[in-house]
Amino acid sequence: MNAQTQHAFRALADPTRRDILRMLTAQELTIAQVSDRFDMTRAAVKKHLTVLSDGGLIVVEARGRERFNRLDPAGFAPVLSWLEYFDRFWDDRLADLKTAVENAAQSDTAKDAE
Repeated sequence: MNAQTQHAFRALADPTRRDILRMLTAQELTIAQVSDRFDMTRAAVKKHLTVLSDGGLIVVEARGRERFNRLDPAGFAPVLSWLEYFDRFWDDRLADLKTAVENAAQSDTAKDAE
């Protein structure tokens, strides 16, 4: 697992950061706007936003004195890629199980026919 993927998983590990990501799916928000929605200090929210930015999951854009935070869908690509491995793993295992069950059923049917 590369460093970017590790940073993304670290960012996703915290429920507050996941809530922030959900909020950012609707619109970009300033630190103050995010802070208003949580019972924590602005500094604590800033730390969460920094972790999300370091994980590549959000982009922070300065406009004048404000810093706007928006979701970066491309940042989820390393996480999805990592998870796809396990998706394929389980697809393969379930296909093997299906084949084994079908073979067992065919064998039972053949024995019953004898």
